[in-house]
Amino acid sequence: MGIRVIKTALAVLASIYLAQWFGIRSPLSAGLLAILGVDVTKKKGLRTSFQRIAASLVSVTLSAILFGVLGFEIWVISLCILILYPLLVRLRLKDGVVTSSVVMFHIFMAKPITIELILNEVALLLIGLGTATVINIVYMPREDKQLLEIREKLEECLSHIFVQLSIHLKDTEYIWSGRELLEAQDLLERGLEAAYRSMENSLFQEESLWISYFIMRKQQMDSIDRMIQLVAQVYQTLPHGELLANVLERLSEDVKVEYYTGRSEKALELLIGSYRQMALPHTREEFEVRSALLQLMMELKAFLDIAKREKKQKHAKTSKTAQTQT
Repeated sequence: MGIRVIKTALAVLASIYLAQWFGIRSPLSAGLLAILGVDVTKKKGLRTSFQRIAASLVSVTLSAILFGVLGFEIWVISLCILILYPLLVRLRLKDGVVTSSVVMFHIFMAKPITIELILNEVALLLIGLGTATVINIVYMPREDKQLLEIREKLEECLSHIFVQLSIHLKDTEYIWSGRELLEAQDLLERGLEAAYRSMENSLFQEESLWISYFIMRKQQMDSIDRMIQLVAQVYQTLPHGELLANVLERLSEDVKVEYYTGRSEKALELLIGSYRQMALPHTREEFEVRSALLQLMMELKAFLDIAKREKKQKHAKTSKTAQTQT
């Protein structure tokens, strides 16, 4: 918010001085238009500026016709609004409603209508909105530092979640508050918002690696939610659960690594193989718990598949180490 206020002040100052330098009538109106032109991101600023200029040109044309034919009467302003606003919506220029209204009232106050007046209004539009757009593009705060902080905190949360799940598998009497789940969801929302804002501030970037990252984590959080429901069904401590807990502990470290290590996947595959060698359940309770553990392993495999698909993989080669995106 502070940066936007500073940029708005600079845009107002520059636009008024430019309007005065070019000898434009009512230079303060250029400052007013500059206030409306400063936006939150570069791409949005460009889009809305084009919409506002186009909408204002429509307003200039319509106002000149109506005031020229029907006279400069108050009721003509209402008629102009009744025609102008639906027309702008139809033309998909609704973001220019405010600027077009400013132009309409300016023409009403500046009467009579002349070519010089219309050219003056067009010049005010180009100077006010153009200056704001240029200043908007010149500087916009980068989100990289914030995104890195959010990623570190999110991965730490995920690590804690897997540790908590592993503790429960080893001790079913253990009670977890679930605080990390709420924190992770909040970090995900903030991360996605900052990632989209970062992409909007890059004029030539269509896709963002940060967006892909947080979408991946969101998919994994959905998987974690299902894991928690399955872990809640494990009401008896079994050797099978303790072995799976060891995999989760390994995953609590791997989840913080930038590339896909594959260590947790190999450990899970070995565990699935060893499960097949174990004796069948002897009681109903053991059957129910082992059934939940089997489903938990399948969900864990789905979690790892997401990471394997979206994360970088580190390949060791004889001469070099290459990182590829899978």
